[in-house]
Amino acid sequence: MLQKQKIDWESLGFGIYPTRSMWKSTSNSNGQWDEGGLIPYGNIEISPAAGVLNYGQGIFEGMKAHHSSKDRVVLFRPDMNAKRISRSCKRLCMPEIPEDYFMNAILEVVRDNIDFVPPYKMGGLYIRPVVWGTAPTLGVAPASEYTFMIYAAPVGPYFKNGIKPLNLIASQSYHRAAPKGIGNAKAIGNYSSTLLPVKEAKASGFDEVLYLRADNEQLVEEVGSANIFMLKGNQLVTPRLTGSILDGVTRDSVLKLAQDKLGLTIKESDLLLEDLFKADEVFCTGTAVVITPVGCITYNKIPYKINDGNMGKVASQIRKLLISIQLEEEEDTLDWIHLI
Repeated sequence: MLQKQKIDWESLGFGIYPTRSMWKSTSNSNGQWDEGGLIPYGNIEISPAAGVLNYGQGIFEGMKAHHSSKDRVVLFRPDMNAKRISRSCKRLCMPEIPEDYFMNAILEVVRDNIDFVPPYKMGGLYIRPVVWGTAPTLGVAPASEYTFMIYAAPVGPYFKNGIKPLNLIASQSYHRAAPKGIGNAKAIGNYSSTLLPVKEAKASGFDEVLYLRADNEQLVEEVGSANIFMLKGNQLVTPRLTGSILDGVTRDSVLKLAQDKLGLTIKESDLLLEDLFKADEVFCTGTAVVITPVGCITYNKIPYKINDGNMGKVASQIRKLLISIQLEEEEDTLDWIHLI
């Protein structure tokens, strides 16, 4: 029996907290992954000429393990992450990771660090799988060796003091991704390119950036690292997956719950920015934030309030339902929960 960690769970934020172990495996030049295994959590050695450092040949995933209401540790839809990491690998010319191999590695990490999973309703164990090109590569070319790692860190609830609707700025200066690019892969370069826009937005008093389509700036794409939804009447709309938008696990879950549980009409289509200004509700979805309402969007220096700046009824219902399923408070009729 593992000893309980002496962690101040109530003070946990969203950051790095060293755990016991992490997973590491490597692929050979033929793209075959070795057996892999757990190693102590800590720094690693990597060549300064590694493909990931020089040419950004790297991807990652994000998922959580929770203590549920049934006093057991569970994962939420890990098969979705397994499928997506392989798609991302393929797009960046890296060896794909078999789903069963991925799942085994995830389970090994969580089981060995299970005492770092926060108590029920006090947060979760954030799990970060990564794949990097680690062989020295001077010219622009796929690396000859790759490293697959998984580390984890206990994190507290994202909103400790209640949910505050986001104040967004629709960017006319930056795009998140280009058509026919890598926007639909969870590639590291997609995230470093957002650092400056977010820094500038926060310096101007905004919480995040709403990115518009590179090929048509009248259309909405994503909010930072989150998908976006709009409710108008009984219809819930989110931008269609054009190849420049990440296929979020929470996004997919919200679409299914909205239709199956709340009886809403769902629509994946091009979404006009001006339609957001007239929406009944607007909210964002993601692994970290789950569901976060949007209270205001500023465009051309004009602020447009959404639902009087408050969280809407439907966003609140879907958020509550989704979290209830993740924590096994609600019956899992969709077979989304995976027991550790």
